[in-house]
Amino acid sequence: MAQSIRNASEPWTEDDLAELAELAVGNIPPCVIGLRLGRPEAAVRAKAAEAGITLQPDYRPPYGT
Repeated sequence: MAQSIRNASEPWTEDDLAELAELAVGNIPPCVIGLRLGRPEAAVRAKAAEAGITLQPDYRPPYGT
């Protein structure tokens, strides 16, 4: 199984949500967040929307630059 979806079927934990929020604040692109959390990009976007976490637009430069 590809690294990006190793946790795809697992429920989201509080630690996962905290890391998602931290990465989103750091302006990390959703595709990279998915790789770090081991989840598909679509799942990252869906959970962020559900949790009220704003993901930066794809066209903004990542990593605070």
